[in-house]
Amino acid sequence: MPQALDIAPLEEAAEAAIADGLLACQVAVARAGEIAWTRTFGRASETTRFWVASATKPIVASAIWLLMDEAKLDIARPVAHYIPEFAAHGKQDVTVEQVLLMTCGFPDAPMAAADGADPARRVQQLADWRLEYPPGTRYVYHGMSAHWVLAELIERLAAQPFCDFVEARVTRPLGLPRILGIPRAEQSQIAQLLPEAGDEVHELFDYATKIEIGEPGGGAVMTAADLALFYQALLHNPGKLWKPTTLADGTGNVRCRLPDPLMNLPANRTLGVVVGAGFGATWAASPTAFGWPGVGGQIGFAEPATGISFAFFQLGDLDTVSPFVRGVAMTNLALELRP
Repeated sequence: MPQALDIAPLEEAAEAAIADGLLACQVAVARAGEIAWTRTFGRASETTRFWVASATKPIVASAIWLLMDEAKLDIARPVAHYIPEFAAHGKQDVTVEQVLLMTCGFPDAPMAAADGADPARRVQQLADWRLEYPPGTRYVYHGMSAHWVLAELIERLAAQPFCDFVEARVTRPLGLPRILGIPRAEQSQIAQLLPEAGDEVHELFDYATKIEIGEPGGGAVMTAADLALFYQALLHNPGKLWKPTTLADGTGNVRCRLPDPLMNLPANRTLGVVVGAGFGATWAASPTAFGWPGVGGQIGFAEPATGISFAFFQLGDLDTVSPFVRGVAMTNLALELRP
């Protein structure tokens, strides 16, 4: 068994958050391929799954890496090479790499849930999108649009619904449950971000639909332990799920250092994660940890220097700033853990 870690600071911080009014949170620390510690605080149980928002994104990207390994996908090629309809309205030169790096030029391109769930309507939307800036010239966070392109690429190249592909090729081989495309009848015990918010918030965040269609940029549900174990897989590559060179590229090769206007930091983007400051860490804490945050302060990361991975999910804070600040604080505490 791995040597015990001093998780008291994490426990104290989580308990303080609940005392301050947070409805629930869930924390997990993993090392050496297994969970070292996990605990749920507040109005949730150890088996409660959380909607993790954009913390979904690296898992979908890791499915793309498998297509690269099989030589089905060349990220230097234009998206239109694989999805000819995408070329409309001047998008013919946008590359798959630019999509993965979010320098592709359509951050605000719309995709209604009903359109994303229907293959024909999804492709029509991809065709209708227009560029907002020249591809490759800027980094702008693409909240949902880029990952809808990735979903369509998966379906075309794997001849399988993207949610099924992620389960069959990523989560199931890693011993993790299905995280995308959960039918409404199976959505019990899922902690949605703002369960007591008004109707106008639920109209904006239609959780049940996001979860049901498996929105590729933000529709996954899981426990904190699930996400911590996924990041362990990115550290240890069990069963050689990915080619080592692809995995090293995807988790450590920073291909985009353009400024991130949202974070006021270099984007530090690989083909699937953010390295160092920007995902929820500070440079003082670690320049090598990699991970991804989600709205509401959801976050997961791995630290190659210590072999530790971490996940922290929150429930019930309407403020958009305090959950992020709380997530950064918890991340930096986790980065202080030493074997």
